[in-house]
Amino acid sequence: MATAKKLTDNHLTCVICTEVFTDPATLQCNHTFCKSCLLKYTKTQSEAIQAKSILCPSCRQQTKVTNPDSPVEERVSQLKPSHVIQSLMDDFGGSQDVDACSVCKEDGQRTPGTTWCTTCDDFFCDGCLKLHKKMPLSRDHEVLDVHIHINRKPKVRSFMCRIHKDEKIKLFCKDCRVSMCYVCCSIKHRKCDDVETIDAMMPLVKETLVNETRNQEKKIQTYTDNISSTNSKIEELTTSAQEMKDEVRKVRMVATDVLVRKEKELLVRIDKLTESRVQELTAYRKSQDIDLQMEQQRFEFTDKAVTSNRVADMFDMYESVDGASRDEDASEDRRPQTSSIIFVQDTEKLMRSVDDVMLGEIKVVGGLSDRTSSPVLMETIDFSGVVPNGLRDFVVFAVNGVRIIIVLDFCGGRLCMYYVPNKTSLKKHLQLPCGPAGKVKVSGTKAAVTVPFAQEIAFIKFDPEPILQSNVKTKRNDGQAVFTFTPGGDRALESPGGITSTSTGDILLVDSGSMFAYSGSKVIQLTESGQFVRDVLTAQDDQWSPIGIRLDDDGLLYVASGLCMEIFGFI
Repeated sequence: MATAKKLTDNHLTCVICTEVFTDPATLQCNHTFCKSCLLKYTKTQSEAIQAKSILCPSCRQQTKVTNPDSPVEERVSQLKPSHVIQSLMDDFGGSQDVDACSVCKEDGQRTPGTTWCTTCDDFFCDGCLKLHKKMPLSRDHEVLDVHIHINRKPKVRSFMCRIHKDEKIKLFCKDCRVSMCYVCCSIKHRKCDDVETIDAMMPLVKETLVNETRNQEKKIQTYTDNISSTNSKIEELTTSAQEMKDEVRKVRMVATDVLVRKEKELLVRIDKLTESRVQELTAYRKSQDIDLQMEQQRFEFTDKAVTSNRVADMFDMYESVDGASRDEDASEDRRPQTSSIIFVQDTEKLMRSVDDVMLGEIKVVGGLSDRTSSPVLMETIDFSGVVPNGLRDFVVFAVNGVRIIIVLDFCGGRLCMYYVPNKTSLKKHLQLPCGPAGKVKVSGTKAAVTVPFAQEIAFIKFDPEPILQSNVKTKRNDGQAVFTFTPGGDRALESPGGITSTSTGDILLVDSGSMFAYSGSKVIQLTESGQFVRDVLTAQDDQWSPIGIRLDDDGLLYVASGLCMEIFGFI
């Protein structure tokens, strides 16, 4: 019951009326609708009326009909139902719709069918059955009681003509791409040149449908992969956004630390200057206290001599007056200079400086799939200490979130690994029987490496150290060309080298140029069929005899030349 309900809800329901199909009709795009719903919709579409065709409500594809000059009602009635849909309805469809009287359904009624005509493949109620038996062409048809002979109902719908219901469809017109009975053929297809029997067409039809299902499976897989890839990109963007936010906060903290350090420097300077000035004033105050005490004593002695009127005391004090004046003049010279400590600030200048502070820059990095994007050199790596004899081929992996470049050492007969983030090479190498020549990423962190002199292919897994999993012996086989690129003039290739492809199928090809002039060195972008798109990198971008090229999963381009490797992003 659950299966029947699922089939009914997902495959036997008209998307226009959201009910189980009533007299279903299938368009050339394989979308199915009720004929009555399709008729109402077609009448509202001026585009379909002018084109004398039927417009699909779902995908907007137009369906050609046999008699385009006929009224819209007749055009819709000419549509044949999908036999697959009809079979599903026969097996799983709701009894209220599938077993309803076929004649009453034309009048919009839902009268339960009590009998079933094996020739017309239609249900009839008791009243309509009487009319059916009175018709000369149908009075001899075999009619079965639904309740008694329900098991005799065929699983596959009879292939009967929709116009001449007594005639079986026996022919197929290749010119009109329509199946028909002999009567239709003699009336409407007399001028057609290519008419075959259904039996003769069956192998071709079956083969075509099998190929179509395979193509649809490929498309479904492509859509599934695209959705999965898009989900991964969304997750990567979300994670990357959070990482960038953390980086921005770190940069802000660095800038804040600079301001805090400058603040501390100003506060320390204020404390030092204030302390020095306070010490000077304190020393001066102390000397003034001593002088004050001395002057008070002298005042007392002088006042006492005057008030006593004693000649001897008065002359003793008088003789010391000039010396005291000189001491007073000397005390004036010890007075500290008058100075203040002030804080001078320029708020406008400070604000301008703060506005000029750049915590960083946010850019949207494109890829080679955008053929208008421009390459930007992000990093240069020197491999002179890793592969002394020069780079030949390499592959880029992301192992546990860390980018690793695996390069071939042909003369040393080994694989070498290099960690991009901390710019260090892994000391452990993988020794091979002889010099490796080419390498390609198979899946995940697995690569295939060709060892030509040993006539084998080595399959290696990186976790992150290289692990040899298996060897496959090879022999030469002649293959067919995938694409051909033979331009002339300025685009002629002088020394083609490494090759790789983008996620959209474009091809990247390295041209090292001639051995006497490096002006021809470049990286070329081609279409999947080998048509020239553009020069991605040229000698003007400091490309000198590039030999190896790779793209990683993030869209970064790696170009090897001699002992150096350059990494490019695209904006």
